[in-house]
Amino acid sequence: MTEQKRSRADAHKRKRTKNEKPPTARKGLFKKIFLSLVALGVVMLLAGVGLFAYYVSSAPKLDENLLKDPLSSVFHDKNGDVFATIGAENREYIKYEDIPQEMVDAIIATEDVRFFEHSGMDFYRLGGAILANFTRGFGAEGASTITQQVVKNSFLQNEKKLKRKAQEAWLAFQLERAYSKEEIFEMYFNKVLMSGRIYGFGTGAKYFYNKQLSELTLPERALLAGMPQAPNGYNPLKFPEDAKFRRDIVLSLMAQHGKITEAQMKEAQQASITEGLTTEEQRLAVVGSKYDAFLDVVISELEENGEGTALAEGITVYTTLDPNAQQQVERVLNTDELFPTEKIQSGLTVVDTTTGAIQAIGGGRHYGAERGFNYATDSIQQPGSTMKPLTVYGPAIEYKNWSTGHALVDEPTTYSGGMSVNNVDMSYLGTLTMRQALYMSRNTTAVKAFQQVGADNSLNFIKGLGITPKDNHLVESDALGGGMANVSTTQLAGAYAAFGNEGVYHKPYAIEKIVYRDGVTEKSFKPKSNVAMSDYTAYMVTDMLRDVVNGTPGASGALANVPGIDVAGKTGTTNYSDDELRSYGLRSDAVPETWFAGYTTQYAIAIWSGYEKRSDAMTSWEERNLPQVLFSEIMGSISDNPSRFTKPSSVVEATIEVGTNPVQLASAGTPADKRRTELFVSGTEPTQVSTNYEEKEEALEAPSVSATLEETQLAISWTHSSKDASFEVAVDGMNVTTTKDNSFTTTVSGTADSYTVTVVAIVDGKRSPAGSVTVTVTTAEPETPEVEEPTTPEPEEQPETPEEPTKPEDNGNTEQPPDNNGNNGNAGNGNGNAPAPGGNNGGTTPPATPTPPKQPEAQQTPPAPPTQS
Repeated sequence: MTEQKRSRADAHKRKRTKNEKPPTARKGLFKKIFLSLVALGVVMLLAGVGLFAYYVSSAPKLDENLLKDPLSSVFHDKNGDVFATIGAENREYIKYEDIPQEMVDAIIATEDVRFFEHSGMDFYRLGGAILANFTRGFGAEGASTITQQVVKNSFLQNEKKLKRKAQEAWLAFQLERAYSKEEIFEMYFNKVLMSGRIYGFGTGAKYFYNKQLSELTLPERALLAGMPQAPNGYNPLKFPEDAKFRRDIVLSLMAQHGKITEAQMKEAQQASITEGLTTEEQRLAVVGSKYDAFLDVVISELEENGEGTALAEGITVYTTLDPNAQQQVERVLNTDELFPTEKIQSGLTVVDTTTGAIQAIGGGRHYGAERGFNYATDSIQQPGSTMKPLTVYGPAIEYKNWSTGHALVDEPTTYSGGMSVNNVDMSYLGTLTMRQALYMSRNTTAVKAFQQVGADNSLNFIKGLGITPKDNHLVESDALGGGMANVSTTQLAGAYAAFGNEGVYHKPYAIEKIVYRDGVTEKSFKPKSNVAMSDYTAYMVTDMLRDVVNGTPGASGALANVPGIDVAGKTGTTNYSDDELRSYGLRSDAVPETWFAGYTTQYAIAIWSGYEKRSDAMTSWEERNLPQVLFSEIMGSISDNPSRFTKPSSVVEATIEVGTNPVQLASAGTPADKRRTELFVSGTEPTQVSTNYEEKEEALEAPSVSATLEETQLAISWTHSSKDASFEVAVDGMNVTTTKDNSFTTTVSGTADSYTVTVVAIVDGKRSPAGSVTVTVTTAEPETPEVEEPTTPEPEEQPETPEEPTKPEDNGNTEQPPDNNGNNGNAGNGNGNAPAPGGNNGGTTPPATPTPPKQPEAQQTPPAPPTQS
């Protein structure tokens, strides 16, 4: 047994000895690996040195003029002509000795804390940046010193490439050898881009605070010191919250590096970010140029595409600007006579229908450079009933193949949660075609159609048109434009342009391309197009929207019509909630904003109107109709004989009998007032003929009808032998009421040459022939006064002094506002998803009627109020 153990032990020992290598062998292996790594390192070092030398050999030479002056960037319009140059002009140059020490401390603590110690590059900071680039990808974090930033902004392009970094490092060392630290700091101080078209801290102090540098407070200096990291993003005029966040970081860095005390930091961080900022007039005195609103959009687009600081590098920008369209937009917005009040504002966007290229921007009335708020792009609001074609009727055609004659019943309706949906006139018109429901902007039918189409289909449809709602979902009140989907005029113009472009959507854009300083390298900004809907959907929506503006009785947009041009469009109005009406002390008919979006085959325009403060309400028809008036004026002045919309082969026409559901063809006996020619997706047109009027019934006599027209009030009366009859009244083929009375007064557009009234008697379901009368609109000729022979006047008695007339009391009888759905006072859509306050959500408090207009819209649409003031 002992021998066996010994034998096993010997065997293990021999095996272990066989596997072990002598110490000298292990040391030789480690030595070979070490030498190989050293050799590899030397090779990589030499390769790196060689590559660095190669890059450096092509680096530009130092040029003092380029170092001290900002490079000018040039802007071209769509025709290739230069319309703006931004750079060294309007700049206040500050010598180093005139820069307050506190300003120097703020910039050094923020941008380059070891500026006065390094020789152009900060290797401590570089190490941290390299680690970040390895862990988060190349370019994740920069290590540029102030010296390197001067070099980059003077000679190099804004790109995170090894070549640029190598040349930047080399030129930074050269710059440090040629100039003192104070001279380099002075170059940076005067050259850096502050915001938009503002270069240098001295100019920034004048522009934002109307002060000399010596007059600035600590929090003001800290704010300016933090802006160069994101010049437009930290603009306190546009983004005060972001600007405060950045300012407070600068203050904490100053305290961290011993430039200020902890107590000074805390006190400065409590300072208001907006207090002391300049007025618009003060800013205009510092910088101004042609087409300021459009340039603001261009600068924002550069920032969105990662080129926010490129303007300081002398780029050439090729834009989509149409100078004629821009001039007309500015002319209209600066014509005070077109605006009903002094303070009412408007913003608008003009895009090319076929390309999405932004042709003109209306940032507001008397808009100036760096105004701070561009109503065309910065105002993101609920769009009211302009959303109905986007969230309801477009998707209904696209996903359900509904025809323009699809039957919808205007009747008492609720949201899924049980809340009532109201029309502006608090009445119901019965069965309507989809065309009528849209151009009359009925709310009940829009909500019912949205429920049938489905929120998911509506969401897919508007996302294809560049609109993404809050939380990426829609609620039922989005059928009325009072839910989750908010838009700018630019977004809305782009979406409507797709209807006029056979369903092809282009995201609106203002820059075609930029060319960098080398004159060769380019970057395209033109977005790709996408097919957002079928061509039949685009045309059928367009054909219905034609009726909004062409004077059809009951339509809401007659004032937007442009004579001689094929135009389609839609109105929109937003509402206040009951809480807002009470807190602002407003009448129930007051509204905060109105919209109009319309298009031809050449241009699409979206216009917003309202007040700077949400508490300032629209209370008159002139205010509400302003977007329509501006649209007609602008579209008429910029249009160049655009072609008409063309019906595609995927759309067919059929004459139907109104009221049939499903839709049926009209029969020979169908009354004229029940016959309509409507559009269908090819292959879905009806084949069954209605039999409603085939049986020969005992004839009822036709009512005897008469009518008179006073301005826009059409008074209708009739007689009939039956005392049990109800009467169906129509104007120009459109039913306006069903009543048992023998008279009715309605409002018409006032733009037609004549109006044909028909009245049908209905007894026990039997219909009489239509009694009719045509009222012709005539313009009275002025009477020629008779000339009397002069007579010798009798001595006149001294007249008695008349009494002062008494001012009539306001009896409170006002008319309903246009395009307002009467759904004031109910936040939430009744389905458990509460949208923004004041949405179009079927309120129970009917609005009071507003002051009668000169040319009222017969029935307009209700949208919901925006969530921003």
